[in-house]
Amino acid sequence: MARPKIALIGGGNIGGVLAEQIAYRELGDVVIFDVVEGLPQGKALDMAEGAPLVGSDAKLSGTNDYSGSADANLVIITAGLARKPGMSRDDLLDTNLKIMKSVAEGVREHAPDAYVIVISNPLDAMVYTFKKVSGFPKNRVVGMAGVLDSTRFRSFVAWELGVSVRDVSALVLGGHGDTMVPLVRYCTVAGVPVTQFLSQEKIDEIVARTKGAGGEVVALLKTGSAFVSPALAAIEMAESILLDKKRVLACACLCEGEYGVDGLYVGVPCVLGAGGVERIIEVELNADERALFDASLEHVRTLVKQIEV
Repeated sequence: MARPKIALIGGGNIGGVLAEQIAYRELGDVVIFDVVEGLPQGKALDMAEGAPLVGSDAKLSGTNDYSGSADANLVIITAGLARKPGMSRDDLLDTNLKIMKSVAEGVREHAPDAYVIVISNPLDAMVYTFKKVSGFPKNRVVGMAGVLDSTRFRSFVAWELGVSVRDVSALVLGGHGDTMVPLVRYCTVAGVPVTQFLSQEKIDEIVARTKGAGGEVVALLKTGSAFVSPALAAIEMAESILLDKKRVLACACLCEGEYGVDGLYVGVPCVLGAGGVERIIEVELNADERALFDASLEHVRTLVKQIEV
């Protein structure tokens, strides 16, 4: 049986980690697209030459033309500028909007049947733009945000408690930005609510750190933004689609009535399987959580209003 073909649009830091992990896990054959001549070809060649050392037979190639992504089963988009210190994700809107429009046109032309995971920032606006321009059905276009935000939340809780990260479960909803909503009530350690382990003060600190986690990395790196954790978050989503795992993951999905949202991409829990976004799961929100979610939603709405496609 032929391996799935996975096209990575953007050969920067995230694209590089994606290519390496996907190929070395043999999730599929990988083609890296980038506008910089030689960059995707060089990265692909380097990884391909290392593949025997991890026993991977997945094929890797690079291209500067969208035709190289022809007939891809899955497309993961990282193209666009990364944040610099002092920038919010929203500051990237104008530049990355132009890039996303051309990406959507290229993917629509050459990989019309692909499932698409968008990572580019500002995430909620970028995945909305891809959907609008491509005209793809909503089940095949999803944004990576909540998986990353949730894994950061999980990390901070596990470190604080000195327990395995595997035993911490967390859910972060809303837009992928400073208004994201970590749902403390749904965070558990081996099924036990986190509130039984940590004081409210400590929980508030972890929530604040989760919201600012991307900026914390940007401030330290000074020359770019996080790239390993976003790539791994997208791979968790890709695996669930390619292997029909039906994982329940927080993703940026197009809501059409769910959570009282109509026509916007926003972070909600969904079931990811061979059919892409197979369904959105509506969790009960109390009044405080709902207020935070609505504020996050309003922020996303403000961004989307600036988009002309």
